[in-house]
Amino acid sequence: MVCFMLPLRLRPPTLNNVSNLDNMKPTPSLGMTEWLMLFALGIIWGGSFFLAKVAVSEVPPLTLVFYRVSVAALILITYLKMTGRNFPIGWKIWSAFLVMGLINNVIPFSLLFWGQIHIASGLASILNATTPIFTVLVAHLFTSDEKINWHRLLGIFLGFFGVAVMLGSGLSGDVSNPPLPMIACLGAAVSYAFAGVFGRRFARMGVGPVRVAMGQLSGSSLIMLPAVLLLDPTIQPQTYSSPVLWSVLGLAVVCTALAYILFFRILSTGGATNLSLVTLIVPASAIILGTIFLQEALGLYEFLGLGFIAMGLVATDGRLLKRFSRSRT
Repeated sequence: MVCFMLPLRLRPPTLNNVSNLDNMKPTPSLGMTEWLMLFALGIIWGGSFFLAKVAVSEVPPLTLVFYRVSVAALILITYLKMTGRNFPIGWKIWSAFLVMGLINNVIPFSLLFWGQIHIASGLASILNATTPIFTVLVAHLFTSDEKINWHRLLGIFLGFFGVAVMLGSGLSGDVSNPPLPMIACLGAAVSYAFAGVFGRRFARMGVGPVRVAMGQLSGSSLIMLPAVLLLDPTIQPQTYSSPVLWSVLGLAVVCTALAYILFFRILSTGGATNLSLVTLIVPASAIILGTIFLQEALGLYEFLGLGFIAMGLVATDGRLLKRFSRSRT
């Protein structure tokens, strides 16, 4: 839900912030290969919620964040070296990487992992899918070229109504969905939204997207290392169970490093606007995996909220509404 990048995201990219990259082809389209990769990416990012739910059963949230970003950073550093790409240098660039790593990895990952200790992985993915809706508000406030229009305003209303429906279930006394962890997941979505707007500067700085991915993950690792040493000084991976170890590796290798590479492959051929469709795939993937493997069961409120958020995403994107308007004229 994903997302995620230049403005770079480690969760699913939003329907709005990623569209600024869509200048790689005059009329990009999705062929069969791109569609398959798009669904694979949606499943991978949906799977990140499932793997995180397994991992937080034994690994503290901050420690899990460090594992995820540091291993993924090492993989992308190796990838850049193998592909013969130069590393970005300069304090200005690396200070931006540190800020991006903080608001795009450290804060949202920490909030999501803590939230998933208390709520279902599918519910966390639904709440995280509100990222494009928050991005619309942040972009309206802090940019001059991404102002709210009528269909984005409609998307905001539908998305917030969906959130209100789900929060209402927790506030009404549903102990399976306490409100504070849900608010933490929404906080992660807000942080991703700010990262989406902040990440626009890397294009102006001439830093390519894969380098930004490596840089922000490296910056996140530098931030998390002292935090983990201070708060969890007795890290003992050898004590983790096999499912947890595989989940940690899956989060870092597949859901972060490999997902980045797959993301940029789709971006280069299918375009950013088409790639943004992954935002609609991630919650479905997370819900299915959580239901099958974790025996999670979402209630009526969660599915109603998902429906309104999905309609909000479609309205925010605007393409279907524009086609409908043209067909009526």
